[in-house]
Amino acid sequence: MAAGLLAGLSPGIASAAPEFDPAPIQWGPCPDEGLQKAGAECGTLQVPLDYADPAGEQISLAVSRVKHTVPEDQYQGVMLVNPGGPGGSGLGLSALGAYVPKNAGAAYDWIGFDPRGVGASEPAISCDPGYFSYDRPNYLPTTPELEQTWLDRSEGYARACGNTGKLLDHIKTTDVVEDMDSIREALGAEQINYYGFSYGTYLGQVYGTLHPERMRRVVMDGVVDVEDVWYQANLNQDVAFDRNIKIFFDWIAEHDSTFHLGTTGADVEKLYYEQKAALDAQPAGGVIGPDEWTDLFLTAGYSQSAWDSRAKAFAGWVHDGDWETLKKIYDSANPPGDDNGYAVYLSVQCTDVKWPQSWPKWREDNWETHEKAPFETWANAWYNAPCLFWPAKPGKPVEVDGSKVESALLISEELDAATPFPGALEARERFPGASLISLPGGTTHSGSLSGNTCLDDQIADYLLTGELPPRKPGEGPDTTCEPLPQPTPEGVNTLFSKRPQQPEFLQEALQANWR
Repeated sequence: MAAGLLAGLSPGIASAAPEFDPAPIQWGPCPDEGLQKAGAECGTLQVPLDYADPAGEQISLAVSRVKHTVPEDQYQGVMLVNPGGPGGSGLGLSALGAYVPKNAGAAYDWIGFDPRGVGASEPAISCDPGYFSYDRPNYLPTTPELEQTWLDRSEGYARACGNTGKLLDHIKTTDVVEDMDSIREALGAEQINYYGFSYGTYLGQVYGTLHPERMRRVVMDGVVDVEDVWYQANLNQDVAFDRNIKIFFDWIAEHDSTFHLGTTGADVEKLYYEQKAALDAQPAGGVIGPDEWTDLFLTAGYSQSAWDSRAKAFAGWVHDGDWETLKKIYDSANPPGDDNGYAVYLSVQCTDVKWPQSWPKWREDNWETHEKAPFETWANAWYNAPCLFWPAKPGKPVEVDGSKVESALLISEELDAATPFPGALEARERFPGASLISLPGGTTHSGSLSGNTCLDDQIADYLLTGELPPRKPGEGPDTTCEPLPQPTPEGVNTLFSKRPQQPEFLQEALQANWR
């Protein structure tokens, strides 16, 4: 995630590549039961491994579609969806349109797809399926031996990825953007509409730079800061997650009558780190050590929807020795024997930009950050450390310029830890046709279509009419909504609307990227 390296590719770079003319997608039944219930159809699209050689080797993209149900004179075109990552499977997101209020989604053909290397697309990348096995060496490199152990593990993973084939050299954000445009062409569409979450907002910003004339209506939720891809972005996340986990601890303390883990956030935090230290000596159930403990609580920093389950797991372990629930939560984010999402995450981020190649710089930056934000810093450092040894050549990020994109709706909760709020302000500046809805005090990442009437109705209105909230002078948001209130310990929020909330498949798609 090298910071500030935004020189390089200019708008229009894609036009310099030889032309690729994709074949139409042949649609058929979907193998996934959830997509079948949503009325989706599925197919594959052959695209070039290397767009500079369109007649050369081809790869396959898995694509799904839920077609519009309105009369043809009300049809508004195709809507591509991406859940983020990079490395997130988006095939199931063609079902998303049903969850937009006011029947606004019915006017679009919703297109889900697994980006190159991901899921059902072929080839799918896997480097070491057992990399996130249980009771791994402590993330915190308090000894030279631990530090070297993690450097060796990181180098070993990168080396394993080097054996996965040619795709590793052709899986940058810009490659995925060209795949998106190939999907557009294969569908016979002059323009796309686009709904991107998290890293999907970076795809949207790059697509809008390289193909601005192809963008119609755009929703970007949880906006990546293009100034920080990708090294500095992780350090920024570390500080933000530490803040959010403290908010979570405060919430646990407010409900001490339920959880009995401490009457102040500081007490809960102290107990959290005491348990983490104890697990280093004696893993829970022999499987949940300090690393797994960190990872399974990270989701609470992403979304308050995870607070109740994590707090119950914390209390169950402390009071009853229940390690099975801890393991279940850990496995949900790190499916045993499956490293596809992680492999693609690294494949994209390590080649989008050249990362610092000096380990002393990483060490200094991460210890400095750890001093003020100990919750996630070293876990995140080792998560990304294979980029030190990555076997594919890095490129240079696109200089994002959204000045030719006619409209976009940006969404950001102002305490989002994964994509901190300055990223949304930066995107608003670079996309003068955009409007920004912020949610002051909200800690949830990419939480649209979760039952927040204020937010979701404005998304629906935009998709129905193209009308954005009026843009205000200055550098701040253009309008605000209150975030959803914090949950009760029972997981019931009486202020949720009764409309369908963020569907389970979308929560799973997003949370698959929340290790």
